[in-house]
Amino acid sequence: MTVIYQAYVRSFADSDGDGVGDLPGLRSRLDHLQWLGVNVLWLSPTFPTPNVDWGYDVSHYHAVNPEYGELADLDGVIADARERGIDVWLDLVPNHTSDKHDWFTDRPEYYVWSPEIPNDWESVFTEGPAWHFDSRRGAYYMHQFAPQQPDLDWWNPDVRHEFERILRFWFDRGVAGLRIDVAHALVKDRELRDGVEHMRERPEVHDVYARWQEIAKEYEPKRMMMGETVVALEKLFAYWQHLDLPQNHEICKSNFELDELRPIVEEVERRVPDKTPVWFGSNHDHSRLATRWAQGDERKARAALFMLLTLRGYVILYQGDEIALTDGDVPEDCVLDIATPGRDPSRTPLPWTAAGEEWVDPWLPLTDTARNVEEQRADPESTLHYVRDLIARRKAFVNEPYRTLPSATGVWAYARGATTCVLNMTGVVVDHEGHTLQPWQGLIL
Repeated sequence: MTVIYQAYVRSFADSDGDGVGDLPGLRSRLDHLQWLGVNVLWLSPTFPTPNVDWGYDVSHYHAVNPEYGELADLDGVIADARERGIDVWLDLVPNHTSDKHDWFTDRPEYYVWSPEIPNDWESVFTEGPAWHFDSRRGAYYMHQFAPQQPDLDWWNPDVRHEFERILRFWFDRGVAGLRIDVAHALVKDRELRDGVEHMRERPEVHDVYARWQEIAKEYEPKRMMMGETVVALEKLFAYWQHLDLPQNHEICKSNFELDELRPIVEEVERRVPDKTPVWFGSNHDHSRLATRWAQGDERKARAALFMLLTLRGYVILYQGDEIALTDGDVPEDCVLDIATPGRDPSRTPLPWTAAGEEWVDPWLPLTDTARNVEEQRADPESTLHYVRDLIARRKAFVNEPYRTLPSATGVWAYARGATTCVLNMTGVVVDHEGHTLQPWQGLIL
């Protein structure tokens, strides 16, 4: 099935030398994605923003961040990608807006308010209550994240209607799908009761996505909905009711250990064999898989990529995964992220060349270009070619079911229909049914 490539636009490719990645830069690199064989390009938020949370604080949902270009530039990306057989998905942020959005001034009823701090809800980004006093209105508004990111009130039908218009605006322009930020937490308890279970994971959120699917089905082909569902595995299955692709964060948060990963895959296959899972090991919020899972070891990074690209379902490659890019080095005086722990190391620019000259004074430091696209493209033994070959080979078994097979200690063996995949998840040579597996080696038999 589909390979989704996540481009963190700000760090993907810079066209004008200002140190900030942009849409013309991204458009100029679409051939890389076509050569790699991806089907979907998921763009990190492209909306106007004050950059308190680097795009995840939206100030306008019907426009493009001027740092990235104009609406016409996004239209051009969509058109050029389509010519290459690649769909473009946008990253929609419906849980909250920026406090600079016009709604916050003109339509305060769109947000969650209380005359006093009503409960024990805490902010993810700041220590203390998820409530901030607004002296203009003499009341507290809720902010699950930064104080500059007030949460929307999804009990208000006008908020729902606004987002229905937003969906149609982008779908009409050719956007083929959405990644929905904080998809598990849009709806809050109406009575604002204590307990984190009342701040997130409310069952009423499924009504929102049921309606969105009705809109998605108005288009041909149907628009896709992928949710950022940061929930425990046992709670994930409910999100397949109305999301096409609930993201499995349990797999991403696990260690790269057979005894941790295989049970997650097996439980998904047992519970939703008729649904489409989506697997990933990196994104803009998590340390890159080559660092977190592989500790910089390129062989182990390839093992992780083998796993992701041979399991049933969709897979997300975060920019740089295809070259086993590790987290960047961001000195303390260069840190820009407001979250703790900071996410800047996973957001440093993608090195296209060994010299790194394509990035002039980038917004985050680019200090290590040892793993870069140019050199790996020229080397048929590189990780980049390894990933490209895996993407091509998975087409032969992409729709086949998964089944765990007996295996030697430290080996993960599984069938994909008539195809057998064998992965050595140890740092030593292992024999498996007549096959000698080198450390971290994967084989498609």
